[in-house]
Amino acid sequence: MKIAKILLLVLAVAATLLLASCGKSGGKQERTILLVSAAASLKDSLERIGADYGKDHPEVDIRFNYGSSGTLQKQIEQGAPADLFLSAGRKQMDALTAKKLVSESRDVLSNRLVLILSADSRERVESPEALLKPGYRNIAIGEPNTVPAGMYAKQALTALGLWDKLQDKLVFAKDVRQVLTLVESGNADAGFVYRTDAGPSERVAAALDIPDDAHDPIVYPFGIVAASKHPQEVSAFYRYLTSEPALQVFRDHGFRIQ
Repeated sequence: MKIAKILLLVLAVAATLLLASCGKSGGKQERTILLVSAAASLKDSLERIGADYGKDHPEVDIRFNYGSSGTLQKQIEQGAPADLFLSAGRKQMDALTAKKLVSESRDVLSNRLVLILSADSRERVESPEALLKPGYRNIAIGEPNTVPAGMYAKQALTALGLWDKLQDKLVFAKDVRQVLTLVESGNADAGFVYRTDAGPSERVAAALDIPDDAHDPIVYPFGIVAASKHPQEVSAFYRYLTSEPALQVFRDHGFRIQ
């Protein structure tokens, strides 16, 4: 009888502890983490969009990984975790789609390439040929092989016959935001960035719009990474990124909608 009573007591205590444990875990909902690899030029827009989305979807935690589109492409190819890829170039998205690493994508935004100078500069620039002047010692552009803005800048300079002539002046950056920083800090006399990057900065001025026909179309395709383990949640956020509230945020930051 004593043994039976002891066993009943042990079972009762175990059951109480189990119920208490269930009560604690049951009251706290697990959040789904979505990893979004995004072009650096989208940072300001996405921070606001992510915050807005989180207000209505507290069960989802959106985390952004910013960088050049080419670098992010390589990360996904090498198996780095990601649920969405937001590229600043079609080339990178097409490469992932061809390898079946992206299951669905569409062009969402477009942008404009501009030549920037320090906001203190009094120089009037009529054309990119002005960069040949001795006063322009360092000209920052994104690395053309990995940074779409750098690729577009190279295309434009090549079309104008300036690419080879400017080789000794070019400073290559890891992404378009680093180009902006180089000009802001005075470590570069000029640089090529998107209009959306130049607009918010008080330390640079967009001195010249580069004609759209001087380079490939600047498009931003958004795609779902095929290896995502959260298909429902990622599809919902993907749809939100192309909904009117999100598109208005992109417009507010200077993007054009495709």
